[in-house]
Amino acid sequence: MTAAIDLSPHLRAARRALLYLVVGLGQGLTYLLVIGGGLVVGVVLVPLWVGLPILAGTARLTWRLAEGERRQANRLLETHLPPVEPVRGRGVRAQLGNRIFWRAAGMLLLKLPVALVGLAIAGLPVVLAIAMAGLGVSGLAGDDGRLVGPWSLGPALGIALCLLALPAAIVSIAALEGVGAALRSLVRRLLRSRVAEGGPVREMLAERLGDRSLNIAYWLPEREIFVDDAGRPVTLPDPGSGRAWTAVDRGGVRLAAIVHDAELDATPELVTAAASAAALAIDNERLKAELRARVEELRVSRLRIVEAADDARRRIERDLHDGAQQQLVSLALDLRMLKARLSDSGLSTTVDQIGEKLAIALAELREFARGIHPAFLSERGVGAAVDALVARAPLNVEAKVDLHERLPAPVEAAAYFVIAEGLTNVVRYAETRNAWVEVRREGGEVVVVVADDGKGGAISEGGTGLRGLIERLAVLDGRLDVTSPPGQGTRLEAHIPCEPGSLVSEAARK
Repeated sequence: MTAAIDLSPHLRAARRALLYLVVGLGQGLTYLLVIGGGLVVGVVLVPLWVGLPILAGTARLTWRLAEGERRQANRLLETHLPPVEPVRGRGVRAQLGNRIFWRAAGMLLLKLPVALVGLAIAGLPVVLAIAMAGLGVSGLAGDDGRLVGPWSLGPALGIALCLLALPAAIVSIAALEGVGAALRSLVRRLLRSRVAEGGPVREMLAERLGDRSLNIAYWLPEREIFVDDAGRPVTLPDPGSGRAWTAVDRGGVRLAAIVHDAELDATPELVTAAASAAALAIDNERLKAELRARVEELRVSRLRIVEAADDARRRIERDLHDGAQQQLVSLALDLRMLKARLSDSGLSTTVDQIGEKLAIALAELREFARGIHPAFLSERGVGAAVDALVARAPLNVEAKVDLHERLPAPVEAAAYFVIAEGLTNVVRYAETRNAWVEVRREGGEVVVVVADDGKGGAISEGGTGLRGLIERLAVLDGRLDVTSPPGQGTRLEAHIPCEPGSLVSEAARK
């Protein structure tokens, strides 16, 4: 017996691809007008200060529309993409400089031309099949007398056209399936917000299950949490989020959870079978993830030690300000009142000398308190701290701080001490009166630059100050680059990560 060919999956895929293309005509035109127009108008109006708000609004709308496009593609093209993750906590420049943003915007802007090309490729065989079937039915119904090319329409020609309509329909289905596959590949390339990372086990499961967004969360029984392959804690998806997870057990012991597209829940036996087959390999990967988690925990502990030290500095600074400094100020006022009551000029001179020494002691105590931890850094941020450092420095300092929001406290402290140490070194060793300070956001980092045009020749291993900065930055996963060729000045450039998901942000959240 000849097995019947089930065309229903092919018909369903072709119908969904056709629906995606037809709907894409209206959506694509809207995307071009709204997103394309917003970007163009925003760029043109940037010099008038109106452009930045327009660009910011267009960027936010782009992320929302891209998420809607992802859901539609998952439903009609079975792309199995995870939710689009916007770049959060950054300015407009960082948004527009992000490749993930431009891939999402590109998907929206290409929707109309892609729909037109897809309909042109797949539409011809569809129209041809429909026309053949319609004429064939007319011929069979006895609609004689009409000419189809050089032939007169009749029952015989109607039968021939109906027979030819079948292969034309098959070609139409194949063409739509091919267009759907091409669309699926394009959408996956442009709307994947991040490529899932992992070892060969993840790659094997992703390929076997047809879900490139698949991830593995490893269970750590001692800490009772799931972590990713880098040892970072992860949260399993909630129902209704578009993502699902399947437990991986071995010998009755929980090993991991496979996080996948929710549509795979329609074939749970396939996911379970793949998980069981890979259980041993997943257990090996789990041990590696556990080791990385311990290393990550150690790094976070180091950061907390630095934060605790900074908190202690702040408390000492407050105690000095509220205690010893206030007592000295009160004593200075008492001396002035005493001098006003004295008639003996000799005693008045003595009181003046005591007052001068007291003023010197008070100034030194204030400078010492600022060195421990400046209050204005905690209260007003890096910009105010830089202004205070520049005002006190006996140098011609050109400072530029390009920050639009407060930073995590460890990042602000690190940036401040880089600038303070840099300016101190310029005063002590550079033999120049000119210095430059810059603080800016650059992607997911804060970049701090202190430069001078002095004699150069500084080395990072030479002094305890620079070594201390390097160690402080290392705790934050940052680095300090020292460029100091002899006779050409010195440049300190610190890079401090502070984007969401970085060590600083995670520790601050905890």
